[in-house]
Amino acid sequence: MGGRAGFDCDVLVIGAGIIGLSTAYAITRAAPGTRIVVLEKEHGPARHQTGRNSGVIHSGVYYRPGSLKARYAVRGGAEMVKFCAEYGIAHEITGKLIVATRRDELPRLHALVQRGRENGIPVRELGPAQITDYEPQVRGLAAIHVGTTGVCDFTAVARRLAESAEASGASVRYGAEVAAVDRRPWGVAVRTATGQVVRARALVNCAGLHCDRVARLAGDEPEMRIVPFRGEYFELARPGLVRGLVYPVPDPAFPFLGVHLTRGVDGQVHVGPNAVPALAREGYAWSDVRPAELAGTLGWPGAWRIARRHWRYGAGELHRSLSKHAFATAVRRLLPAVEDGDLRPTEAGVRAQAVLRDGTLADDFLIARRPRTIHVLNAPSPAATASLPIGREVARRTLELLTAG
Repeated sequence: MGGRAGFDCDVLVIGAGIIGLSTAYAITRAAPGTRIVVLEKEHGPARHQTGRNSGVIHSGVYYRPGSLKARYAVRGGAEMVKFCAEYGIAHEITGKLIVATRRDELPRLHALVQRGRENGIPVRELGPAQITDYEPQVRGLAAIHVGTTGVCDFTAVARRLAESAEASGASVRYGAEVAAVDRRPWGVAVRTATGQVVRARALVNCAGLHCDRVARLAGDEPEMRIVPFRGEYFELARPGLVRGLVYPVPDPAFPFLGVHLTRGVDGQVHVGPNAVPALAREGYAWSDVRPAELAGTLGWPGAWRIARRHWRYGAGELHRSLSKHAFATAVRRLLPAVEDGDLRPTEAGVRAQAVLRDGTLADDFLIARRPRTIHVLNAPSPAATASLPIGREVARRTLELLTAG
């Protein structure tokens, strides 16, 4: 089957999170006239990772120089600010503090200074007195100030991307969960749970929490599995305690940034997240259990290797999940004035963390090319920040597939 005859579209994108929509948006700009369909199982965009995070436009200070995360976060942060300004989307450049509260954190803080400079990010080192100039209620031994960090409404960004892609001829279909994928030498056919069939010349898998499942539906073994980690958040009842963004020094053994304080575009201060295993791909509470998905996680060797290797870390996260007092105690390392009653539970998120068979937590974006298919297999934070350049990269690879026939 050649040419475009017999196909419903040229490119079929699975997932209307910010990466899938950025990809569709980028294709409409790079190759006008390309027929694009986006399938999303929910009844609107950005219902999972994109819409359930702290809304931070990351600077790129944490990421290994030369990595996709570093390159895309630095470039993507600037582009995201420009995009928000162009379309009137709520955003603010707040800067952030990364604060060391223990002496053993000082070498890691200094390493972040060096890493930030290698990534071309302006970083200012602060002593205890200077910390209070930025955040009067925050205490620490030392800190760094990263001036390019900000916040925005990523759900609004995703909606704008969808609207722009549709205005250029793309079709975004909600309530369309993928049930089967049939890939042939000539193209790909996808059947939804309602029986709808869409035939495309190329498939882009941006299914986030379900990306490994979609890869296997397509006949590919991705050599990783999504192990979902729930991040639980609180809001500060006294938001005036925090002016902007305050982070601890992260542990380099984990791709998590620790419990931090984030003043969002709505003026509310989010506190969190922690990182506990979720009992379902979309397990936003302990009561959300899907036995088949849980069995899939437990059946992956990498999940057990993580548990054996990092059980002490995991036990601490679990304790903070079950005890608000323990969570507040962790926050008081940065913000001594906070009281248990200042923390009000708010919406949780789930991180789609790719884990390799040997238990390694994938630390960079994973984008794999297969026949007629591009799989985005790991796109956690800072993916929302970096979504515009990631979308262009995925679009470039997809258009290469079309060109190759």
